[in-house]
Amino acid sequence: MNATVADLMRRNLLDVFSEPDAERRNAAIAVTYAQDVVWHEPDRVNRGREALARRAAELLAQSPDWVMRPDGPVSVNDDLGHLAFHYGPAGQPPIVTGMDIARCKDGVIIELYTFVNGSSQPA
Repeated sequence: MNATVADLMRRNLLDVFSEPDAERRNAAIAVTYAQDVVWHEPDRVNRGREALARRAAELLAQSPDWVMRPDGPVSVNDDLGHLAFHYGPAGQPPIVTGMDIARCKDGVIIELYTFVNGSSQPA
């Protein structure tokens, strides 16, 4: 059964980018993204599931006590999904906000764009 766009957006945020366990994260990657997924970050482009998995592991290692949290519901428009997020230490106000926009096809994400707004903390 194919996942909905909303399911994929939640899985992307919670089961991949908030999952510290590599085995569970890799299992989620296998069912969430196309083999040749392209992930656009503000400073780089990651091509393929393996590159996405490596980068997700890097991000989690950089801030092991931080978690991604949805900032509102998933928005869907045909094959596009949008989900805003908060990112920061568990149980604390977010340090970073942003959003993911994904193009989906046949029950997987084929292209992902991540926008980061930077710190949400007062200067």
